[in-house]
Amino acid sequence: MLEVAEALAEVLRHTTSLAPVTVPLGPAVLGRVLGAGVVADRDSPPFAKSLRDGYAVRTVDCTGQPHLQLVAEIPAGLVPSKTIGPGECARIFTGAPIPDGADAVVMQEETTPENGGRIQITDTSVRLGQYIFPRGTEMRAGEVVISAGTVINPAAIGVLAGVGRAQVLVSPCPRVTVLATGDELVDVSCEPGPGQIRNSNGPMLAAQATQAGAVVHDRGIVRDDVAELRARIGEALADSDVILLAGGVSAGTYDLVPGVLQELGVEPRFHRVRMKPGKPLFFGTKGAVLVFGLPGNPVSGFVCFELFVRPALRVLAGNTDPGPRIVQVPLAEAVAESNDRPTYRPAKLEPAEGGWVVRPLTWAGAPDLRGIQPADALIALPAGDARLDRGMPVSVVLL
Repeated sequence: MLEVAEALAEVLRHTTSLAPVTVPLGPAVLGRVLGAGVVADRDSPPFAKSLRDGYAVRTVDCTGQPHLQLVAEIPAGLVPSKTIGPGECARIFTGAPIPDGADAVVMQEETTPENGGRIQITDTSVRLGQYIFPRGTEMRAGEVVISAGTVINPAAIGVLAGVGRAQVLVSPCPRVTVLATGDELVDVSCEPGPGQIRNSNGPMLAAQATQAGAVVHDRGIVRDDVAELRARIGEALADSDVILLAGGVSAGTYDLVPGVLQELGVEPRFHRVRMKPGKPLFFGTKGAVLVFGLPGNPVSGFVCFELFVRPALRVLAGNTDPGPRIVQVPLAEAVAESNDRPTYRPAKLEPAEGGWVVRPLTWAGAPDLRGIQPADALIALPAGDARLDRGMPVSVVLL
């Protein structure tokens, strides 16, 4: 039986990033990882531009409160044709190019219009370069503006658009198939009969995988039948990067999944992890396909996904930091538990003076999915007798 860190290392050892693909630039690339560095095709801005509505002036003419002759008007988008000479100025608007001869902009609030097309400058401290955004301040032609491996956010999409990248090379979204196993399961829309329960694992895991950036195919329920399991899992192996099987992976008579996986050529890498909940976790591979047999208890499946599946999906999608994200946070209340294995307890982060605290949630164990629903963290409790006082820092897995 592996420790949690050993099991995660084994998963990551068999996980490699998917080959990047070229896709159109748009909101669909949000959260994707850039597959190659991007360089600027030109200076930005391509000209010195005004940061204010006002007047383009020569600072040498702006001592005292001078009266300057207005000789041009420059809206954004117009290339100025007039050079500003001694005693002259030009009406200019935000984003417009600075005309030759001018070296500062005076805000319109610091001026007074006069008869005869003259402007009095009332700003008594005009500085060289005032309210001018110089050419190339944002980026220079040929400069790498976004590095390979960057996770694309909305600002990055703006930068990519600004350098003319209508197509972008990114890591693809992993393809995940979800299969829930068990004769006791019925579809969400059904009324359970005696001994039956609705399939909550499938929708939950599909949602977790979607949240992690995967393209998910939820193939519903598979009965505890070797032939059906073989056919349905075989289909998934042909068109998935990751397969998530919920239930049927323990050591009972009806836990048929490990044997079927072996028949289909899936090489087992481990089958038990020293943790609670989630001990009977199966992980195997067939070629590059990752196969996770998650425990049937829903909280066990949820926790195993966060600790092992989500990091694998992040690596497949090109992320260099697989996670999970673990931080030290003080306890909001004392915890006293005795566990034979390291335990991941649902918890809620709360703002507190000087930072955050984490509060354990009331829950009834691995079958209690409702108890974990409010959680945004898991407190990692050590094996044995845990007596942790309020305010004591504990390791917390951020969800």
